[in-house]
Amino acid sequence: MARVVKVFRTLRNHWKKSTFAVCVLSYGGYWLYGKHCDNVLRREACLVAREFGRQQISPGERLKKATVILNPAACKGKANNLFEKNAAPILHLAGVEITVVKTDYEGQAKKLIELMEQTDMLIVAGGDGTVQEVITGLLRRQDHDKFSNVPIGFIPLGSRNSLSPSLHLLSDNKVKDITSATLSILKGDTVPLDVLQIKGEKEQPVFALMGLRWGAFRDVAATISKYWYLGPLKTNAAHWFRTLKEWPLVQDISVSYLAPTLRPPDLPLHKPPRPNLLYRIIYRLKNYWNPPVEEPPKVEEPERWEEKQLSTVELFIQTHNKNPVERRLNDSLMICTEPDNLTVGEFITVGKKKEEDPTVFTKNSTKLEASVCRLELPEGTSGFYNIDNEEYEAMPVEVRLLPRKLSFFISAERREQLISQTE
Repeated sequence: MARVVKVFRTLRNHWKKSTFAVCVLSYGGYWLYGKHCDNVLRREACLVAREFGRQQISPGERLKKATVILNPAACKGKANNLFEKNAAPILHLAGVEITVVKTDYEGQAKKLIELMEQTDMLIVAGGDGTVQEVITGLLRRQDHDKFSNVPIGFIPLGSRNSLSPSLHLLSDNKVKDITSATLSILKGDTVPLDVLQIKGEKEQPVFALMGLRWGAFRDVAATISKYWYLGPLKTNAAHWFRTLKEWPLVQDISVSYLAPTLRPPDLPLHKPPRPNLLYRIIYRLKNYWNPPVEEPPKVEEPERWEEKQLSTVELFIQTHNKNPVERRLNDSLMICTEPDNLTVGEFITVGKKKEEDPTVFTKNSTKLEASVCRLELPEGTSGFYNIDNEEYEAMPVEVRLLPRKLSFFISAERREQLISQTE
């Protein structure tokens, strides 16, 4: 008992040191527990991948080849370590022959993809910028029709991963997100995604999966990091300071667009069995003695462009890839513009919501569906577009929808969740 009293007396007399020690031990314990949980997630994912690796293949069958485009600079330089720890062991255990290609500078992925040889699957390990560069390089190839059929996997290693919510179930654990995304590639379930082709007057086309953003909210979002010292108030402060410099933040733009096209019926997943020989003989004799009447060729109607003059705070041209499994009647892109009569308070409130999700728009916003659109900016307009969160100089551009152009791997759980949202 005397020993216990002595311990408590010592703690009371040195309460500052005792408090500091408790804080350090608590944080250390929490950190060790987190590391243990991450190791458990890695072990479970490797056990699942090992089952894929144990599957037998025929003597003439070869291993699947995967080309990995890895951006080591993603996630503030941590991407290479994250990939080697969490994704690479899963791919090796599954028996996939992988070729890892690391980028050294911005824009290199476009050039590497243009030189890529035939592969069974393409894996993008990085963030929004890496994905945007890869699909741009892929669709700039002369044989892009052939390579568009190669399924693409996305491993979210960047600080911004806008495509991830469309393909994977997200969590607060980075290791879980990476391992689950890698396992979805092994399971082989794919979904077609729309692509936007964005072409200026002289530049080569750029391709995007999410959309093109332009306006005051985009400009403010690019400056939020400068106010890091304000902590959780930095987003509101950035929008408020912008209104002090200039108000109203309304810009004029001319939008010309074509109406959306009807979506053709989806092809059956399984090829129907071939009819028997007798049925095929009867069918050919019938067509020989009574040939079907040929329909006259359809006369193509001239394109009907519609033009609108808009005054807006924000313009966003986006795909429907936020929910890629949703059934739609038309193949279209969405042109969304915010109203020009927002108050300062509304500008700050809406800006905070857009920082979390740029696709959120107010009730009074204008939304148009189109298959192709052209943006004409007033003379002297300067600024930048955000194309899949990558900055490009603002200029007159044509944005064309390429419906269901690329196939991406999707987790079965996320597919079911998205289907339930549409019902």
